[in-house]
Amino acid sequence: MGQTLIEKILARRSRDPIIPGSISWIDLDVRSARDFGGANVVKNFTVNYPEQKIADPAKTCFTFDCNVPANNIPYANNQQTCRVFAEKQGFRVFDVDRGIGSHVNIEEGQAVPGATIVGTDSHLNILGAVGAFGQGMGDQDIAFAFKTGRTWFEVPYSMKVVVKGHFSYPVTAKDLTLKMLQVLGSNGALGLSMEYEGPAIDGLELHERITLASMATEMGAIISFITPDKRILDYLNKRSGRSIEGLSADSDARYIKQVEVDITDLEPLVACPYSPENVKKVREVAGRKIDSVFMGSCTNGRFEDFVLVDKILTGRKIARHVMAKVVPATREVYKKLLESGILARLFEAGCILSSPGCGGCASGQIGMTGKGEVQISTSNRNFKGKQGDGDTYLASPVVAAACAVAGKIIDPRDL
Repeated sequence: MGQTLIEKILARRSRDPIIPGSISWIDLDVRSARDFGGANVVKNFTVNYPEQKIADPAKTCFTFDCNVPANNIPYANNQQTCRVFAEKQGFRVFDVDRGIGSHVNIEEGQAVPGATIVGTDSHLNILGAVGAFGQGMGDQDIAFAFKTGRTWFEVPYSMKVVVKGHFSYPVTAKDLTLKMLQVLGSNGALGLSMEYEGPAIDGLELHERITLASMATEMGAIISFITPDKRILDYLNKRSGRSIEGLSADSDARYIKQVEVDITDLEPLVACPYSPENVKKVREVAGRKIDSVFMGSCTNGRFEDFVLVDKILTGRKIARHVMAKVVPATREVYKKLLESGILARLFEAGCILSSPGCGGCASGQIGMTGKGEVQISTSNRNFKGKQGDGDTYLASPVVAAACAVAGKIIDPRDL
């Protein structure tokens, strides 16, 4: 019997039979922790393995992205604790200037098809965008992974999502992602490994694959995979400095269920408060006055996302009463925005610019809302309190930029 993507990946890193529903021990290619939770990983390691070394410094790293640079003493202390531990153990820290850890994994060539990567990030499964298995875990589990280079997983069952039709501007990959949430809801893929296929999926660029993969968690999935094509493999070859082989599910692989989604008539969508699954057409909720816009996050913080924002804002200004906040995903993205002139144009349009990182998804950072504030956000969660005390709508960069100009929720086609 053939194997699904998750089964094939785990089989390459395990000496146990890979059977859905069974427990298998897996060797890990990358063990990481971020500034949120990183200090607790250090504490657990120090208590449980005093004066011992980690399994492999070359496969271990810290990524600081939640609160960067630290704007309070607890986060500053956490980050410094991690730095001291990393220096002692001899492994790398991607510090406060580098950006979102999962994106750094991709840029650094750590995340490649078939790789197994763990960290303290609940959205590390975003790495399914390049065919890697990424998984967020707790502090004690990561400390154990640091020590042994291994961890156990319950092998998930797999589901296939067949996407029919195509989409075109101003509809984007974020609208496709919100459509998946509208169809599947918050538990339609609960505990499963998803695999996307279809002509529209095949045509997705890397930044679009990242957007789609970034919200598997919101659908209840363990991870969602998009099979890498030649464009993705060429990118990863350059990033990793080695020849990367593709990876795909076998033609006779078995899936616990299959879902078909038709996006032929897809139009701009928005997830209304207070759930990512509360998806409506933008035109159905148009007209509500907004106070702020957040553009960034692991879901929509790539250079190409801000190209779309720039396209909307060129020749226009942010509405006087709106705070439009821009947070690039990584330092590399920030550099490209600088060199292209886009960052200057966003500034001239009235945007507030910040250093790379998670932004409003992390408490205390740019993009948080006050009570009564209405915000449009390109991030992946809008639960009550997640991005502050206000009401947050999730949308694409195109919709977010259009709303920033209009000062209210608006379909970009009506701008």
